[in-house]
Amino acid sequence: MPELPEVETTVRGLARYLEGEKLARVVVNRPDLRRPFPPDLVQAMTGATVTALGRRAKYGLVHIERGLTMVFHLGMSGRWRIDPDNPDKHDHLVIETGSGHLLALNDARRFGSVDLVETGQLDEWPQFSAMGPEPLGPKLTAEHLKRAFDGRFAAIKQLLLDQRIVAGLGNIYVCEALHRAHIKPAKEAGRVSVAALKRLVPAIRQVLEESIAAGGSTIRDYAQPSGELGYFAAAWRVYGREDEACPCGGKVKRFVQGGRSTFWCSKCQK
Repeated sequence: MPELPEVETTVRGLARYLEGEKLARVVVNRPDLRRPFPPDLVQAMTGATVTALGRRAKYGLVHIERGLTMVFHLGMSGRWRIDPDNPDKHDHLVIETGSGHLLALNDARRFGSVDLVETGQLDEWPQFSAMGPEPLGPKLTAEHLKRAFDGRFAAIKQLLLDQRIVAGLGNIYVCEALHRAHIKPAKEAGRVSVAALKRLVPAIRQVLEESIAAGGSTIRDYAQPSGELGYFAAAWRVYGREDEACPCGGKVKRFVQGGRSTFWCSKCQK
């Protein structure tokens, strides 16, 4: 599934073609993805001007002048194709801009979603209302994590994946950030020191920012809107590297937490 850096990369790529553009044509080629397309999507978007693009957690945001925001989620395999040479049967939403560019939301597995929300009500929208702070924003601090973890016996990795504590963190980047901060993924969250959390917050930001700069990590079908693949996977220090050497000289190990693979080094993560 595309994670936060992949969504951020997608949004930045789309902004080059959508921001400030009038939407000349909007076509929905099927009734639903993971859930139905909004019935008024075509009418609301056609003829509107895109004022800005953004991201919340793993959702992309397309703001239009009519006080509405199209919210999209890429699901497992979703991606936007820019000016495709040929139409594809999995191009479920197609947008044509006034300057003649075509943008197609392609989703072979149809686990993605598209919603239309009043811009002023985004924070109250059910998918967003209970979310924690953005990991790249100023509200993610060691103090916030300490309050969220206080008295909790669950493993720190599991709680970092809880969107109510931090919005948008996924398995790959939590593994990588915990490694950089030298924190054992299975450690009880309530027992992690403030000093360790002060290492963790910048580690989270650093790993996300490096991945965004590299265009994200290529997992299964993910590609940037340009069609290029993300290359951050080449910089993974522990994720997917079971039995390989850790930079500290230890060996990367793998175990399963909550049904997901966790990669870590027992030598440098305590």
